This record gives sequence, structure tokens and C-alpha cells, in this order.
Amino acid sequence: MRFLAKATAVTATILLMTAGGVNAVEIHNGSISEAEVLKTQKAWGEALIAISREYEDKGVKPARDMAEKVIDAAYGYQLGPVLFKPTLTQEPQTFRTDREGALSYFVGHNPKYPSDTGFALKGWREVHVENAAILLYGEYATTLGKVSFINKDGKVTTVDKSWTFKKDDFGTIRIVQHHSSLPYAAK
Repeated sequence: MRFLAKATAVTATILLMTAGGVNAVEIHNGSISEAEVLKTQKAWGEALIAISREYEDKGVKPARDMAEKVIDAAYGYQLGPVLFKPTLTQEPQTFRTDREGALSYFVGHNPKYPSDTGFALKGWREVHVENAAILLYGEYATTLGKVSFINKDGKVTTVDKSWTFKKDDFGTIRIVQHHSSLPYAAK
């Protein structure tokens, strides 16, 4: 038996040549590239800014609608729990492993999460990602670094952030782990 392969960024077509003829089988290429990671991080920042502007221009409901679309497109809640530890959360609701908790963190206004004020509603105008390292491992990629958020008044908030991304069966990169915290400050 011989085979020929033609690869693209997302799929590979394998032609199996047997005595009975040629059979084509398409196989998904699940590897994530550094360029895809950087593009995904940039899109996440742009989405955060878009939610902020939507809130300022149209109010909470449209911002919530946009945040739902962003979460569904960017995070892997459809794959199972996401290991999400947002920056400004506290016990007993520190971790947001389900979609409702993530949405509340980004836009607030959820009585189940009374401490959430809506991180995406803070008037963000710029988001800058500075990766200290990117680890690529097949269908997964993990990053570690800093993210700086600049609001409409020019105030900068910088957080330590790690993300793990997974490419799903359709070739979409999903956030499956997101940890964010304020940098350590010695007392």
C-alpha cells in the first residue's frame, strides 16, 4: 500500500492507493502555531475593547449580548469546564469554570455574583499582550506573560496572565485555561 499526502494549515488529505483503487480520507491538523496564538490573543483584547465601547454607547444589555458571543467564540465552555481565574474575584467565587460565571465577570449585573462589577465595562481603549514564553504542544498552546489594559482616561492596569489554548475539531482555537492576577507587590 502507498499513500500520498497533501497538507494545508487545517486539514490533510491522505490518498490511500490500494489494489482496489484510491480512497481519500481528510484528517484534521490540530497543531497550533505561534502566529495563531498571537492572533487569538490580539482578538481577545480587541473583543474586550469592543464590549467596553458597546456598553458606553448602548448600555448593559447590548454589552452583555456581545460578551456572550465573545465568550462562545473564544472560550472552550462547549468542550467542558474552563479553568478561568479572573483577576478581580474573591472567595467564594474566585474561579469561573462555567459560562455564566465568566459572563458575570465580564459584564456584571448578575445577582448570583454580587461582587462582579464587569471587567469588560471599565472603559478599555487598548490591550497589550507581552508574552514571556509560548509553549506549543500539538493541539495545545500555553502562554505566560503580562497584559496591560489602558482605559479611556489613560490609566494602565497590568496583570500577570497565563492562557492555555486548544484547537477544537473544527480548527477553532479555544481558551481552556485563563489565569490572571495582579503582580506581587512586596510590603
